[in-house]
Amino acid sequence: MKDLLGRNFDFSAPPTRVVSLVPSLTETLFDLGAGDAVAGITDFCIFPEGVERPRVGGTKNPHIDEIRALAPDLVYMNLEENLERHAKQIAEFAAVFVTEPKTVDDVSDLITTLGVIHQCVEKARELRDALDHERGAIGAFTFAVPIWKKPWMWCGGDTYVSNLVESIGGRNVLHDRERYPSLTLDEVLSQKPDIVFLPDEPYLFTSEDAAGIEGPRVVGPFPGHLFTWHGTRTILGLRFLRLAMSAP
Repeated sequence: MKDLLGRNFDFSAPPTRVVSLVPSLTETLFDLGAGDAVAGITDFCIFPEGVERPRVGGTKNPHIDEIRALAPDLVYMNLEENLERHAKQIAEFAAVFVTEPKTVDDVSDLITTLGVIHQCVEKARELRDALDHERGAIGAFTFAVPIWKKPWMWCGGDTYVSNLVESIGGRNVLHDRERYPSLTLDEVLSQKPDIVFLPDEPYLFTSEDAAGIEGPRVVGPFPGHLFTWHGTRTILGLRFLRLAMSAP
């Protein structure tokens, strides 16, 4: 296994001091049973509830000196949530493992990889089984997911959020758009999505925003981490989707 700089790291024993700069991975590490190895987390790490570890700043503005002082043997980062310049600084004193899951399959593989790194293989297998249990198409429908309002921005077809919904049978009306295109609400509604999902992060959509969307069924606002966090929260996100789609 290689770190950010392409250096091999092979832990004959699991890492004992880990800093997680990715909130969803912090939760996943605890769910795997590797929480004792977590020596530092971000200000935005809210799961598991009540987690108490030294906090080393935000995902975009981590305190590098504080991370160094924790003497980690491994630091987890994410290509989209964290910045490259910080990763390069941290790589000077610790192995840096960068994640970039874009699909539910990627998340499943990531859980397996974390299980190998932390020697929690059996628990990783259980979590993958739980994820697989929540998957599977439950009917065809079209959808759109905004992530911002000023201006309106939407999840394109190559995003993790889009793949999450597609994994239960949805088809993104912006499936041919990349990343997060800026389109007006009317432009998206003209494509007649069956459902518009309104997560409450990164933009804090409100019930007033939901009431202003005419035509499709609107699901939300709901906790955005169910859509945007990868890892074991993917299991909860899929479960939320299945319940939402079965609701009258």
